[in-house]
Amino acid sequence: MPAAFSLVATTPPAGATLAEAAPVQIDARGIAIDFFLDGRRQRVLAETDLTVPKGRLVSLIGPSGCGKSTLLKVLAGLIEPDEGHVTVEGLAPREAAKRRVIGLVFQDATLLPWKNAIDNAAFLVTAADDMVAKDDALSRAAAMLKLVGLEGAERKMPSQLSGGMRQRVAIARALTLDPQVLLMDEPFGALDAITREEMAECLLDVWERTGKTIVLVTHSIDEAAFLSNEVHVMGGSPAHIIETLPISLAQPRNEDTLADPAFKAVQQHLRALLIQSHRRGPA
Repeated sequence: MPAAFSLVATTPPAGATLAEAAPVQIDARGIAIDFFLDGRRQRVLAETDLTVPKGRLVSLIGPSGCGKSTLLKVLAGLIEPDEGHVTVEGLAPREAAKRRVIGLVFQDATLLPWKNAIDNAAFLVTAADDMVAKDDALSRAAAMLKLVGLEGAERKMPSQLSGGMRQRVAIARALTLDPQVLLMDEPFGALDAITREEMAECLLDVWERTGKTIVLVTHSIDEAAFLSNEVHVMGGSPAHIIETLPISLAQPRNEDTLADPAFKAVQQHLRALLIQSHRRGPA
């Protein structure tokens, strides 16, 4: 039988730090990836360690081609590392994906054009488990569409939705599976600046209300600083994590956060790290 569907947040109680409250949920050790380029084997991701405690929102940031998406695909079980190992909730990533521990959101929403918003949001849960009744799947999908701010748009077709709305449906679709971990690969990269800010606020609201563990790949310094509990900066050749920066800005984060001198200091530090990464050369 499928596990009970829940929206109960698992964020730490007031006064507790994330480190005190949360065990490690994603544990990657010594990850290395080789690709064949021009007929030669080339290491594109060096021995990389990454740990993510349960309930944390972390970002992977770095220059284009530095291995962010490659590392995320390793965590998702889409790429097997040539060296090292990964566990997600104590499971190999592919097994975690089979058990719906992991949810994925990509830059392209990839909605089915012949299905409306609620049917798109329900699609994965009905495809993954034929034991789930259609009414139950639609009920879950409706709850997730409401969570991402699309209540009232359930019957709209993808062609009737803006880019931001389509991406909200994609997030709702992943959440309908009730994963413990949400892996997001540049989900807002194709959106205009204002819509991107709105989507960042939407994601922060989803994280605060559900307590999901979220790993976000982004090119945006502002996005990483605003959203994250921790930012992992990648770069080098071969690629690796050059620095991990804890973000201790107060919660909840809102427009006032953007004017906080501490936020500006984080921005400046991340910018300096990215400049340093560019100077080391592309991966």
